[in-house]
Amino acid sequence: MLKIGVFGAWRGNSYINLFKQDEDIEIVAICDRNIDSLIENKADFENAYLCADFDDFLAEGTKRGMNAVFLANFFNEHAPYAIKAMNAGLDVISECTAAATLAQCVELVECVEKTGRKYILAENYPFMTQNLLMEKIISEGTLGSLLYAEGEYNHSGSTEELMRLTPGEYHWRAWLPRTYYVTHALGPIMYMTKSMPLYVSARAAHSDLLYQIKEKRHNYDGAGIMFCEMDNGMIARFTGCTAMASDYSRYRVAGDLASVEWGGYIEEGKVRKFYFGHTKPENEEQVSLLKADLSELGEEGEKAKKAGHGGGDYWIVQNMKKCFIDGEDAYFDVYKAAAMSAVAILGWRSCLNHGENFKIPDFRNKEDRDTVRNDNLTPFPDENGNGATLPCALPFKE
Repeated sequence: MLKIGVFGAWRGNSYINLFKQDEDIEIVAICDRNIDSLIENKADFENAYLCADFDDFLAEGTKRGMNAVFLANFFNEHAPYAIKAMNAGLDVISECTAAATLAQCVELVECVEKTGRKYILAENYPFMTQNLLMEKIISEGTLGSLLYAEGEYNHSGSTEELMRLTPGEYHWRAWLPRTYYVTHALGPIMYMTKSMPLYVSARAAHSDLLYQIKEKRHNYDGAGIMFCEMDNGMIARFTGCTAMASDYSRYRVAGDLASVEWGGYIEEGKVRKFYFGHTKPENEEQVSLLKADLSELGEEGEKAKKAGHGGGDYWIVQNMKKCFIDGEDAYFDVYKAAAMSAVAILGWRSCLNHGENFKIPDFRNKEDRDTVRNDNLTPFPDENGNGATLPCALPFKE
């Protein structure tokens, strides 16, 4: 039995619901700053201990047998709480991004190595139904040598919605550079192609629309586009979270024999596979639309259909159980998690330096870690408005 605590009930709500449905998981504690909302909805949380203080959460949760923590707190605050939880003897699954600075990446990796605790990044987009089908096709080797990959994550909103999601002058969403929310675009590429980023260069584009609310949301760029050299020789192009006027997210991987992709003009629920005429095997079509169907997975597939993010949330829970209960290694371990955070952080520095190329540290290597150990540059101010050492948007002259 996995006895889990959840830190962050608003972002963690979809996972709380999945945990409640799983006979192998018991929620023993929930921590959220908005304790009044938790108490009002106490019936939804069964016998879980409810609190607003993280230290209280760890102490009381441990008394109740808590052995793992799900972090769904503010985007830029995951690493310190993950470290605190692991030092308390708990395994950690962290939603969104692992760390907000390169120094935090180092601290997180070394905490995992020191404590021996398990750490998973709960990046769900690689496990969306279409991405799982793409991963299966790529693993069969029919694309040939992989040359190029794309990942595009679009999530815009009206100015009213953006303001609603930014409660307070120093809320993280008001200061988030366009490259930082990178895991939904880069994560699927890494998983589908089994590759790691080596170098990043990037550029960002200004948005006149977002500039209209710059006094409340200071990150008025509309898109950050990154290019990575991957360790399998492939080039990857991907976004952070963009505000482009596009009605879809999309993914594409191309080899020298064939390519696969989904999103946009491709029929919903389908993956498009394309061969050159001269590379097409005799028994295949030059262009195929393949249905991504979870039904073939039986009961698990039916459960995944009901979960959020195209089934991705369900598979995150299953992967967590395999790691924390069965002892299996997680694909998105602390090293891959730190690498993605480094791409986001250094991608933004590249934007600020006209596309300068930056090496991604290999966080398994102490010498690489030492090069960024004291790198605390951040675009995020603290709750009092202090501490930001980088701009969160490109300089703009009216």
